[in-house]
Amino acid sequence: MREARPKPIVALMGEFSAGKSTLTNLLLGAAPLPVRITATRLPPVRISAGPEGGDREDHAGELHPLPPGGLAEIAPEDTRLVRLRMEADILHLCDLVDMPGISDPNRDSTVWRDVIGAADIMIWCTHATQAWRQSEAAAWDSLPEGLKGNGLLVVSRWDKLTNDRDRSRVMTRLRAEAGSRFCAIYPVSLLDAIEAGEDRHRWVRSGAEAFVCGLLDLILNGEIALPVGIDLPGDPPVAPIDLARARDTGAIDRIVPQRVRPQPDGTRRIRPSSGVRPV
Repeated sequence: MREARPKPIVALMGEFSAGKSTLTNLLLGAAPLPVRITATRLPPVRISAGPEGGDREDHAGELHPLPPGGLAEIAPEDTRLVRLRMEADILHLCDLVDMPGISDPNRDSTVWRDVIGAADIMIWCTHATQAWRQSEAAAWDSLPEGLKGNGLLVVSRWDKLTNDRDRSRVMTRLRAEAGSRFCAIYPVSLLDAIEAGEDRHRWVRSGAEAFVCGLLDLILNGEIALPVGIDLPGDPPVAPIDLARARDTGAIDRIVPQRVRPQPDGTRRIRPSSGVRPV
């Protein structure tokens, strides 16, 4: 019998408004994280499988129930990490950590540096219209060495580039400037992915299919064996999820992140709870 291995921790990072929380919600098939401007005030949020609930950890390592208003009432200056629990297929394979934007001038980088060392895989989100800025490269290069070899670069808001010439130019630059830093580069239109619903063609065209398959391959196998990224112009590859390997982990029988339709206020209320065991 194969010995169970610890679930990896997948962290999502990037600059302000790069789509980290939207991408996290997409992977979860739910919307526990706010995606509006107020979300930048949140400390790192770690999401694990379990009965719905959550706690916040202060800077002394003590756990406290979430305030009645949920994440909206979290005070970053008093909180090192928010811990949420919920049911989602992806959480049976990994924990997700949504990190604060690195470019917020009002936030000390120690807010995320103190947490990032526990991560095993990094998803870096960069905005297509200003992709891979110098500040992003500097932040990436400051990460722990072991984490740099397990990174995926997601070029969010890909739909903002409206012609093949601009898309090809951005991808050429990213491959030259960031390609050696990441296992793969995935252009993704998060809006199209969220709105795809059961429209598989739109889901594939959004780039989300290739990204999700690449992420699952990295989680399950430690490397990207499926098609990496998108060669433009043209459609992204349709890569099958390796369900046999997923079943072999004993975690779940099916790993297909659902298309999430956020609530009108962009949030999902998490009931206060106590007694979460520190990780």
